Amino acid sequence: MSGIQTDSNACNDGDALSGTTARQGCSKNSDYVDHDIAQLTNLRSGPHELLSRGVPGGKKLPVSTLKMLVGREGNYTGRGRFSLADCCHVLSRYLPVNGPWWVDRMQSRAYVSQFSADGSLFVAGFQQNHIRIYNVDKGWKIQKDILAKSLRWTITDTSLSPDQRFLEIHDGLDFSHDDYDDDDEDEDELGIFSVKFSTDGRELVAASSDKSIYVYDLEAKRPSLRIPAHKSDVNTVCFADETGHLIFSGSDDHLCKVWDRRCFVTKGKAAGVLMGHLEGITFIDSHGDGRYFISNGKDQTTKLWDIRKMSSNATCTPRLRFSDWDYRWMDYPTRARALKHLHDQSLATYKGHSVLRTLIRCYFSPAYSTGQKYIYTGSSDGSLYIYDLVTRALVARRHHHKAPVRDCSWHPFYPMIITSSWDGVIARWEFPGSNEEPSRWEPIREDHAFED
Repeated sequence: MSGIQTDSNACNDGDALSGTTARQGCSKNSDYVDHDIAQLTNLRSGPHELLSRGVPGGKKLPVSTLKMLVGREGNYTGRGRFSLADCCHVLSRYLPVNGPWWVDRMQSRAYVSQFSADGSLFVAGFQQNHIRIYNVDKGWKIQKDILAKSLRWTITDTSLSPDQRFLEIHDGLDFSHDDYDDDDEDEDELGIFSVKFSTDGRELVAASSDKSIYVYDLEAKRPSLRIPAHKSDVNTVCFADETGHLIFSGSDDHLCKVWDRRCFVTKGKAAGVLMGHLEGITFIDSHGDGRYFISNGKDQTTKLWDIRKMSSNATCTPRLRFSDWDYRWMDYPTRARALKHLHDQSLATYKGHSVLRTLIRCYFSPAYSTGQKYIYTGSSDGSLYIYDLVTRALVARRHHHKAPVRDCSWHPFYPMIITSSWDGVIARWEFPGSNEEPSRWEPIREDHAFED
């Protein structure tokens, strides 16, 4: 691509970018993640040691379901039943990759989708102002059809309250605040890219186009905290764990940040910064333990992070900016794919999918059925990608859509994944699958330029 410029002097202490391969928290002789999270994942998703088998001088192999059942019936472990890890080991081997079967097809782009915490409901948001809530337990019957009010552009995110009590309430949230004095952004042009409920359902955290994070008190019906968080749009935000004290955020300034609400008022700055992405961050998903999270970046990677490796501030921000490149309608420059951040603080990097055209989302697989041993993500090539968290291997890729898969959601208990695409299709992937023939007819394809 002509006109590509790489600023190799972005940092005073050397090149910010390098073509060499990073260790990135992995063992020297393999792609395995060599970190505490690997041991944690194996403990949550591995079989009892008396049932596992190994190859001399090699790695342990997965234990067959038959052997697991024989071991349980023979009481090899002395428990007489499967542990949660045993269950995860069995269930995680049966990936929901059969199908797909269409749940719905709209005449507008699907932007977001999400199962409720108990898996009984599914919510999807479409371009313009359409939100649909489906009853999963009743054959995906549409339980509620919502036309959003006072919407200027599109629905960029949805979030179900933990107790689902806000399903019947449809009120706009006022993010203005008398105490805020910010002349950099017209309040009327404030855009919200990401929202998440706290575990107790009393608060929302939101990422905005005015470079800020908002914490919204639902009982008081007003923002309780505004954090001037980044130097560019904040594309994604989430609570780190059920306490609600820690918040993770990601921005077009390439940085992931950690915020501690308990000390923000006195310190007025982030608890820490994590560097590693070369382009803007599109989405963050927390592991739920207040320590680990993953992020999707416009540098075409998903990264795994441990906040214990964070810095107090950004020592450098590589200016990998190709003057004529825009992720919304251009491919990622070939030259950039071999580059890495010299100060990459991530534990591991996962590559293969495409993060183009829109803010593609990534997630940990469910704890109940898989022990969070997988990372899965949508992709601008219309596919679903599933990676093994520990080995970093691509374990499944399923292609069906004719436009970017912006969002995807794994059922919290069943082997089922839903993909939501800009072709307007909400598709269901399962194991073992339905007796019906998979959906095959062509979705509507739009030829005009893509936007966020």
